[in-house]
Order: sequence, then C-alpha cells, then structure tokens
Amino acid sequence: MFSLNIYIRDDLNPPTSDNNTPFLSLTCSLFPIPYPLINRFMNILIISSTFPYPPTRGGTQVRTFNLLKYLTQNHAITLVTQKEPSVTTAEIAELQNFVDNLVLFNRPPDMGTTAGILKKIHRFNQFLLTGTPPNVLNRYSVEMQNWIDNFVQAGKCDVITCEHSVNEIYIKPHFQKQINTVVNVHSSVYATCRNQLEIGISENTLRDKINLPLLQRYEQRYSSKFSQIVVTTPEDKHQLQLFQPHKEITVIPNGVDLLSFPNRNHDPGGHRLIFIGAMDNLANIDAVCFFAHKVLPEIQKNYPNTTFDIVGSNPVTEILALKEKPGINVTGRVSSMVEYLHQATICVVPMRTGFGIKNKTLEAMAAGVPIVASDRGLEGLPVDGTGVPLSALRANQPKEYINAISQLFDNPQLRTEVSVNARRLVETDFTWESTGKHYEQVCMKISVKNKAC
Repeated sequence: MFSLNIYIRDDLNPPTSDNNTPFLSLTCSLFPIPYPLINRFMNILIISSTFPYPPTRGGTQVRTFNLLKYLTQNHAITLVTQKEPSVTTAEIAELQNFVDNLVLFNRPPDMGTTAGILKKIHRFNQFLLTGTPPNVLNRYSVEMQNWIDNFVQAGKCDVITCEHSVNEIYIKPHFQKQINTVVNVHSSVYATCRNQLEIGISENTLRDKINLPLLQRYEQRYSSKFSQIVVTTPEDKHQLQLFQPHKEITVIPNGVDLLSFPNRNHDPGGHRLIFIGAMDNLANIDAVCFFAHKVLPEIQKNYPNTTFDIVGSNPVTEILALKEKPGINVTGRVSSMVEYLHQATICVVPMRTGFGIKNKTLEAMAAGVPIVASDRGLEGLPVDGTGVPLSALRANQPKEYINAISQLFDNPQLRTEVSVNARRLVETDFTWESTGKHYEQVCMKISVKNKAC
C-alpha cells in the first residue's frame, strides 16, 4: 500500500498576487496497481536493419512485423530500418500504415563475403579489433547511428527494442543509464556456430574454429548492454544465461497468422512429402540435402510413388540439382505456401543445425499437416512426452525418419491425431496475439521500473 497526494485546482478562488493558484489537497491510501494498468501508453523505438515487410519474406521479417503490429495497437511506434534495393515504394507505403513514424536509411553497400584473401584477412582483423562479427558490421550505418543517438538524447522514447541481435551494434553501453533496452534474440550465434562445427556442416571449418571463441566473447559482451533479453526457446535462454546469469531472460516464441495458415479441411492421403523454407539458407540446404540423399531413397523402396516437394525462394545450385533425383520437385518461390502444405501428406523438418524456434514447423502445424521433425526442427515446442498430446513425430537419424514416415503413411488415424493436436497447440500457445501480448508486458514492465526509479 502507498499514499498518493492529489492536488485539485480551486477555480472558485482567484489567483493571489504572487501568481500562486490555490489548490485543494487530498491524501489517500491505495493498493499497488499491477504494472499493465500503469503507463499504458509508451513511446517505443524499434530498430530493425532488416526491412520487416512483407512478413512472408523471411523469418526475421515475420517476427518483427507481427510484434510491431501488436504493439502499435496501444503504443506509439517509431521504426527505424534500412531500405534494400528490392524494397518497393508500395511496400514502404503499406508498412507506414502500421507505425506512427517510419524512418528509412539506405542499406550500406555489401562488403561481400566471397572477396579475395586480402579482404577476408581485413574482415577477420576487424573482428579481432572491434569484437563485432563481419555480418554485423556489414549492415552498420553511421547515419542511422547518429539519428538513434539524437533520438535517445532528446528523450523521445520510453523503450528501445532491437529486433534480432544484429541490431545490438546501435545500442551504446551508456544507454542503459538513460532508457530501457530490449534485445530480441532470434537465435544464439555462438551456439549455432558451435553446432555446425560439431556435426560437420560448417561452410569453412578452419574459419569457424577460429571464430568460435570470438563469437562467445561477442555474445557475452553485447548481451550485457541490455535491460532485458528476449529469446524464442528455452535452449537459447539456457545459452544466454551462461553469459548473463544475473540478467532477466524471457522466452517468447514465434506465432502464426491463423488466417494465412488455415487448417486444411481434409487429409489428401497418398505419399507426398514437403519441406518449406528459404533455399539459400545454410541450415535449410543441409536439411534438404540430408533428407534427399539419406532418407528419401529408402522411403521410395517401400513407397515407390513417394514425392518430395522443396518449396521456398532462392534455391541454390546444390538444391536445383536435386531435381534430377526421382520424385523431387524444386518449386522456388510460390504465391501460396499454404496451398502446397494442404496438398502434402507429411511435412518434414529434418534440421540438423540452426537454433531458435522454426516458423516452418509452426506454419505446417497450423495448416493441419502432420510433421516429422528433428530436435532442432521441434525446438521450443511441447509436442511429445509424458502427459503431452502427440503433436509431431520426432526423428534425428535416417532409420528414425523412415520409421516415423512409414507409420504416418500407413495410419490415417495417426495422421489425424497428430494434425488435430498440432493445430490445437498452435491455437492455444503460438498465435501472434499471445506472443505480442507477452512482448508488450516485457516492454511495459521495464518501462514502469524505470519510471519508478
């Protein structure tokens, strides 16, 4: 309980000669008000070097857009972002409808990742000297930094959120003394690099072995700058807690737009497998190649008419070459991902690397397609175990995939059970409404703490 002094102007008495207007003073005792009821309105600065529209463009875009879309219902949102050449005038105009203030900067010229040996040595030296990875420095804009510095110094926001850890570079350590800051970590860069080395799929093993301790130091350093850390899965929370044991770290998963991914109205049967995702992403490339070479041929021995649709934008040469294998169809970008999902018998998510929650898994679950996925593909999702309704079948080794897929091919009742449970799980715990509400509470909590101080 606390006391509150209320001063009410008394307009029945005229101001005195010294210009002091008389007030009536009341004192009352109040019970503490829960923080969601205090300071309901906030000025939030969202930093996203990735232009977050349309949300169908990628995992970073879908999380950033849907969170700001929720926050803008109750708060004033200033979004500072970068415009790539592919961003259209129409997309800029559409995004402006979801924020109060859209601040655009041109994305800096790409320093390149396949340059000659001298440039590679220069980038590594920069990593050593600055402690910041080349992919983060590659997006850094001095003009954008100056704008953010001036905005913070002018006191124009209550909270800053960095959507994706790559934006941490714009947060200066002294900001914590002036304003509350949130970093929305989509996945641990250190854990991802370590995992790729462990399973032998690193693009450059020597480079990543050298980079691994640098990434550990980098993640530990940048995470110390923030008032609050948000992650998408308990696994990432555990990793960040090793670096910041005294920081409050909140797990907020991704969600699904249930209107964009409606539940299918019938089971098509058959033997049609599908994988969805951007096909220029290393983790997706590895997953698809592993499945196409190690699992699919064995499945086709027992089910000769089995097909495998690889659905996603920008397929690299390695993926396009898979079209020569029997039953494999590489689509590239499609106008409607959910139409392909609804036609599939099973969605496979054979990820062997890549930390963080997987949109592809949630979207397939929402669409009512039974899933066979790895531990990485199911990260952060309660889909099996004691007392948990079976919402997906888990597999990590080729024999486990063959067994799980065969069970689903042969058992329509099992397909229905898994589909129904998965859709119910998404509707209950993984909508953007529930995710946005949780994110808002994190922002409001630290905002109220700041004002109380």
